[in-house]
Amino acid sequence: MRIRYILRFFILILLTTAASAQKVTYSEPERDDYKTTEFEIIGRISGNILVYKADRGDYNISVYDNAMQLKDRVKLDFLPKKLISVDFAAYQDKAYMIYQFQRRDAVYSFVAKLNGDGVFESAPVMVDSTRIGNFTKENKVYSVEISEDKSRILLYKINQDKEDNHVFYTFLYDGDFRLINNSRVSLPMAAKRQFLSNFHLNNDGDLIFTKLERTTNRDYIVNGNVVIKRATVDDFEVMPFEAKGVLLDEIKIKLDNATKQALVTAFYYKQKRGNVEGIYLLRLDLAAHTKVFEKLTAFSPELKQNARGESSTSSAFNDYFIRKIINTKDGGFLMTAEAYYTTSRTTPWNRWNYMYGGMGGYGYYPYYYSPYSPYYYNPYGWNDGQGTRYHYDNIAILSFDEKGDMQYSNFVHKSQFDDGADLYLSYMLVNVGSELHFLFNELDRRQYVLSENTIGADGKVSRRPTLRNLDKGFSWMPRYGKQISARTVIIPCIYRNYICFAKIDF
Repeated sequence: MRIRYILRFFILILLTTAASAQKVTYSEPERDDYKTTEFEIIGRISGNILVYKADRGDYNISVYDNAMQLKDRVKLDFLPKKLISVDFAAYQDKAYMIYQFQRRDAVYSFVAKLNGDGVFESAPVMVDSTRIGNFTKENKVYSVEISEDKSRILLYKINQDKEDNHVFYTFLYDGDFRLINNSRVSLPMAAKRQFLSNFHLNNDGDLIFTKLERTTNRDYIVNGNVVIKRATVDDFEVMPFEAKGVLLDEIKIKLDNATKQALVTAFYYKQKRGNVEGIYLLRLDLAAHTKVFEKLTAFSPELKQNARGESSTSSAFNDYFIRKIINTKDGGFLMTAEAYYTTSRTTPWNRWNYMYGGMGGYGYYPYYYSPYSPYYYNPYGWNDGQGTRYHYDNIAILSFDEKGDMQYSNFVHKSQFDDGADLYLSYMLVNVGSELHFLFNELDRRQYVLSENTIGADGKVSRRPTLRNLDKGFSWMPRYGKQISARTVIIPCIYRNYICFAKIDF
């Protein structure tokens, strides 16, 4: 009888472990994929996993099966030797590759359609071209936005020849890349301190972005507007907002397609070079053109105490930057913010040093400097040569209800740093519906080990055991990973100076 209970106990443990375990599968490093190879994880198409790779004018798409075994490496020999940018819109059975390149004094934008085998079934089609002259340093003309449900794709360019007037040229397509509307619209710019950011496309095909105004030294945002370009209307709608008695940090926008609303968020200060006091929240009803709520939420001393790390309590949030905003089913939202700064022998980077860079509003939008903008893999960033140490520390998790009132707060505690490059630092957020998974590296005996924390609907953070099948010799770059399905992510790794990819099934 005693043996029977012992067996039941062990069976229960095995079932629990199997239910919570993650399966890790690695691809074999390919001989041409050095760590300097640029890449883009396209996604899962017709059952295959596609990854775009570029190295000194050599372009390929690697096609992996579900076991991460290489099925084919498709050479893209039709592309020009030098591309300015590449964007992908991936679907279940196809993907669109939207790319631009310069030839002489003109920039061209093309689109090509590929299938799940990485094969382009027809010749690329030109979308638009722009003459820029031979002396233009910044030649990125076109930008691409894709709606959440991928039913709308927008290609646009902004002419800034006149400081007081920017001209938008937009090309809106559906999910089969059929033209819905193209427009030419002018947007007045009243001051040199104004700039555009936060470009988003909703499921109706409306372009939503912000027009903001900084202080004289460009440290803070004092007021701004949410601007809407409706899908088939050749005009802009402007919804102004003003920071009442406070100064705002970098603005972030999150669209809620279910309610046709937009959430505007930012940390705020009470004075110049003061401490972060709390968070500014503004929810807009884009359909009704009204404010749902606008409020300031001050951080409590207890919250600052939990956030402070090595800082004082009053300055606890000075190194935090908003990373992700997730809409919840009950109409609320969850926000994550990460502590980030650098130390250096020369000039350290923090909130007060070059926060918005030296662009000053010049160059094609949305090209504006921000060290915490959506991550882009820079294969040449392995050693900056400046003796810079990068620090990525705790992650704050803040939950709000549909009225913008804070429900709970918690933290994923970590302390990361590296010299010369930050490619292994920060984290990846994986949303599996019932909980959020935070994947990040921790140093263990001078080696990075991928760790996992989760947070459930109750706000409780749990530290999971080390992921299984973490083979030695693989260095993970979690922040460059991509979630390709409800419970599957692809994360790039470095193995013996080569780039490869790991699939995690939750």
